[in-house]
Amino acid sequence: MSKERKDVIEKDKWNVEALYPSFEEWQKEYNSFGSLEKPPFFPEVAKYRGHLNESPEKVLEALETILKLDQKLSRLYTYAHLRFDEDIANDEHKKAFNQILSTLTHFGHEISWFEPELLALDEKKQNEYLQSTVLTPYRFYLEKIIHLKPHTLSAEKEELLALSSQALYASHKAFSAINDADFVFPNVKDSDDLEHPLTHATFALSLRSQDRTLRKNAFLAYHGTYQNYQNTLCELLNGQIQSHVFNSRARHYPSCLDAALFPKNIETQVYHSLIEAVHADIPCLYEYIDLRKQILGLDDIHLYDMYVPLTKDLDIKMPYEEAVNLIIESVAPLGSEYQDILHKGLVHDRWVDRFENKNKRSGAYSSGCYDSMPYILMNYKNILRDVFTLAHEAGHSMHSYYTHKNQPYQYGSYPIFLAEVASTFNEDLLMQLMIKRAKSKNEKIFLLNQKIEDLRGTLFRQTMFAEFELFIHECAEKNIPLTPKSLKEKYRALNRLYFGNNVQLDPESDIEWARIPHFYYNFYVYQYATGISAALSLSQIVTNGGEKERDAYLNFLKSGSSRYPIETLQLAGVDMLSPEPVKMTIKKFSALVTELKKTINS
Repeated sequence: MSKERKDVIEKDKWNVEALYPSFEEWQKEYNSFGSLEKPPFFPEVAKYRGHLNESPEKVLEALETILKLDQKLSRLYTYAHLRFDEDIANDEHKKAFNQILSTLTHFGHEISWFEPELLALDEKKQNEYLQSTVLTPYRFYLEKIIHLKPHTLSAEKEELLALSSQALYASHKAFSAINDADFVFPNVKDSDDLEHPLTHATFALSLRSQDRTLRKNAFLAYHGTYQNYQNTLCELLNGQIQSHVFNSRARHYPSCLDAALFPKNIETQVYHSLIEAVHADIPCLYEYIDLRKQILGLDDIHLYDMYVPLTKDLDIKMPYEEAVNLIIESVAPLGSEYQDILHKGLVHDRWVDRFENKNKRSGAYSSGCYDSMPYILMNYKNILRDVFTLAHEAGHSMHSYYTHKNQPYQYGSYPIFLAEVASTFNEDLLMQLMIKRAKSKNEKIFLLNQKIEDLRGTLFRQTMFAEFELFIHECAEKNIPLTPKSLKEKYRALNRLYFGNNVQLDPESDIEWARIPHFYYNFYVYQYATGISAALSLSQIVTNGGEKERDAYLNFLKSGSSRYPIETLQLAGVDMLSPEPVKMTIKKFSALVTELKKTINS
């Protein structure tokens, strides 16, 4: 049974007191905003509205006022959300969290005039402001706003778009409701004719079962349920895609893909190059699938055979402190300073809320704000998977630590395109060390297969999703109707391309597109594939290089959002405009498959 929160000892809890000594102190700072009963809620911001055209000094005053408030609210939010997540049943925590969420909504609304007003200035004045020495610390921050000018509308049209946002989000909300709450899946039988309940959670577990009958029945029943609702699910997805088309055309983008990538200054070439690079080397995935079929001793292989482990799960129990020591050893290529900071954070400075307690949020994440230490939520259970999770979240936290220490507030965060690079980098270093240290043949096979599966799921599968996402948007842009038939045909063709001719494709696999929530996210999934490619490329550069390569990587961690993400990666040594990082990652995948084959035959 899980402990009550009050019974958790101090060293196992994150140090939220470093933010505020108590809820009373938090409430005191929150109350310093004064009455939030009627607008303007933030009069210190409102007074600058309509005055940005006066001088660069006026822009500076407005910007610094907004960012100072944002920084204060971010600190309040971080404390409230950490306290809420450590015990979601605590009414005081819940009240504080809802308070700050409401205040942030008001704040977002009351500063929404700033960017349109800046963009409404004529080009000459904008350039004058950008060259002004008083705005030098904010030049790139302002350039990112002005970058969007060709796709920013008049104030009236922007207001209409803002008013339409909830209506355009309806398809996504409806999909979440039917997928997360309404679907009921039938029970499924195993090879002993025993029934098992089927849910989203048990489906994933069933696919890892050594009982092939259970795997097959779970796969067919799960996808069969989506098949029963294919027309509704098709219309929901179509509705979401049409909202993307509407927004891209309203803002005068040439395509939905351009609309999604342009704000981050990412060329569409990055997206297309990813797909082309994976296509060019897809046979190495077929080789792995054939090896999987051979190891499992199957006459034929289906998609429900793709997740079962090739060996028994490792029964490795690793206490938290031992996991920390292993992680610290694995990041040795990043130098002693990195190791010392991370060790101090994970052990002495209490960055981590380590173990499960009653009513604690499940899962794991890295959080924090500009003024705080990094915070890591864990539910550590001494199992191997949690060691890798801790390494992953520690990678995020060190990225935040270095960014906050080296950037001013306006550049003190990092974009999603870069977010998974540092975390995956650390996971890769840990995996390299563990494979090298494997104590038995079975352990090495398990670790190699885990790494191969990570790459298959993150690089190949997410690229397949990205290709399908591009197809459905291009159909909508060309006014080609999206129907269950056309979607299933395309998805089957992609399954055939990515899995090869030796995999048996059951008809139920054609409907998988209907259950993927990321297809509602607007060109998000490709970043998983580019992220792991950048991370593994950098890992190879650093481990094979010297001080220069290490320092370039550490400078990447320190960059925050002070440059566009492509440039930040280029300075670290990886050019995502080129197919080379993806090709290198596929080469790594192929080498792992070869090593797995060699280990099995040894």
